[in-house]
Amino acid sequence: MRKLTVIGLNSGRAPFIYELMHLGVVEINSQEGIVSDEDWMPDIFRTSNSADVSRLEGDIIRVSTALEAIAKYDPAKKPLLITRKEMGREAFIAYMNKVRTDTERNMDKAIAAYKVINDGKAEINYLRSQIIGLQPWVKLDIPLEMNETEYVSVIHGVTGAKVQSGQLMTAVTERVPSAIVQEVGADKQQKYFSVILLKEEKDALYEALRPFGFSAISMADQKGTPTEAIHHYETRIEEIETSIVENEKVLAELSTARKDIEFLYDLLVTQRDRARIVGEMLSTDTVFYFDGWMPARAQAEVEELLQRYEFYYDIQVPDAEEEVPVLLHNSSVATPFEAVTNMYSLPSRKDIDPTTILAPFYFIFFGMMLSDAAYGIILSALCFFVLKKYKPEGTIYKMFKMFFYCGISTFIWGALFGGWFGDFFTVAGRTLFNKEITIDPLWFNPMENPMKLLIFSLILGAIHLFIGMGVQAYMYFRDGQAVDAICDIILWYVLLIGLVLFAVGGMAAPVLTTVGKVMSIVGAVGILLTGGRKKKGIVGKVTGGLGALYGITSYLSDILSYSRLLALGLATGVVAQVINTLGSLAGGGVLGAILLTVALVFGTIFNLAINALGAFVHSCRLQYVEFFGKFYTGGGREFRPFERKTKYVKIVKDQDK
Repeated sequence: MRKLTVIGLNSGRAPFIYELMHLGVVEINSQEGIVSDEDWMPDIFRTSNSADVSRLEGDIIRVSTALEAIAKYDPAKKPLLITRKEMGREAFIAYMNKVRTDTERNMDKAIAAYKVINDGKAEINYLRSQIIGLQPWVKLDIPLEMNETEYVSVIHGVTGAKVQSGQLMTAVTERVPSAIVQEVGADKQQKYFSVILLKEEKDALYEALRPFGFSAISMADQKGTPTEAIHHYETRIEEIETSIVENEKVLAELSTARKDIEFLYDLLVTQRDRARIVGEMLSTDTVFYFDGWMPARAQAEVEELLQRYEFYYDIQVPDAEEEVPVLLHNSSVATPFEAVTNMYSLPSRKDIDPTTILAPFYFIFFGMMLSDAAYGIILSALCFFVLKKYKPEGTIYKMFKMFFYCGISTFIWGALFGGWFGDFFTVAGRTLFNKEITIDPLWFNPMENPMKLLIFSLILGAIHLFIGMGVQAYMYFRDGQAVDAICDIILWYVLLIGLVLFAVGGMAAPVLTTVGKVMSIVGAVGILLTGGRKKKGIVGKVTGGLGALYGITSYLSDILSYSRLLALGLATGVVAQVINTLGSLAGGGVLGAILLTVALVFGTIFNLAINALGAFVHSCRLQYVEFFGKFYTGGGREFRPFERKTKYVKIVKDQDK
């Protein structure tokens, strides 16, 4: 990574920023620190593009609303993944200049139709709530807006459902002889009453009704009798529903303009990002300034652009302690496995990129855990289809490409272990054709010899851990810490290899047992004497050495963790065999063939989904916990270049088209 500083004339800033965004290889730093520096403040001020950014943000929101509206009523089938259309920069600009006016008109049309639909649905909900509220009053034949005359008042109200209507009416007529009380309706919660009385007797009425929990309500905002009001609302609902249907048709018809509106969205986003970057730069009346980062491999093209605009620039290698953004760069084969590294953490400045090292192990571990050749073919075929059909990008592309490779690994290990849909062909031959059909493993069957696979898994785990330790030793030597490399890594190599030779070396040659014994003693003594070298005092050094030597238990537990390769590999085979056994319960014949086929299809989907997920998770765990634990720190910051962050169209260099 290289540190870039640029000073240029404001007259060339706009086209330069346009070209720089197209390159997409420079990360522009925030200038907050410089703005607050008193040495800069007298002569430098910050450009403000907040008005332009706000305007573009508003336009983007409008376009998003239009796209949301059209998407809801687009009759076309929704794609599994959004595939960006590739266009040259000049072709894209020419196309948008041609269609922009019509596109904005269609966008406004979609927004207007969507507003009518949403407002209509909200009004329908309101009207239906009004109808529900009026239903208990349908027997009332008095206009709802009539609540009093010159001498008479009309009072509507409710009581609890348990109130005795007869008692209420008696209490009212005793206190207010002129009152006419009518029970209009009732439901499970309430009873509904209407009272007509002289105005001067209202206080007496409320006194009479107080023991019954009467609550007066006003419906003066309604027009006509309840029946008339309900009919009016229902008519209005029908009108709104008709309008909604018409506007839904409008949005469905606008689906043909959806692509152009999506392109307009991307155009506005790039314009907003450029305006935002300009606003974050420092400038005077004539010049502007910014600094940032770029990959070393992009230096030539960035310099060519700067020289073309005749800007001053300075490119430096960052200081050893300076925090720099991280951009992983690996071979095409290892790049998909960057998804595994990214899920954990990007490497720090002092780390090395572990992707190339972990890639072959992840490839092997995943295949061993899934270990069915047919499942591997299915997994790779599905990933290949998605990669070719939908052309995903970024992390999604890396994940599908990684699983494509893992499918190949699964096929290889499945063929080595003899797994083809478990033992499906054997069960099918025996059940349907009364014949023994077997596909022999190219190596061995783990179901018959699990110890062999366990030993192989532990050996593979030991190699994995030793490589992780070797990476740490390399980093020690690189940083001039040779003593740490010898004491903390090489002595452990001596001890662990010695223990292995002492335990099993005699099977190859008796002398290896003696060699292993000597190596174990040398390694253990060396660790004991040097493990506490950084502690103070004799006691600290002794306890530090004992603690370091006790760390051998962690190595043993780490190696045992690789037994999950056996466990998950057997799990796939066992589940497949159980599925095949269930499918064979109907015996031969047509029914048996149908049941076996159904069990194969649904069982395969279930087994592949569950165990592929398990293989993914546990392969990651072996990298993150056991492998990374030996050398990797992480915590790096992702490199975020100033580039076109388009969603629907991929702008490519014209020469790439």
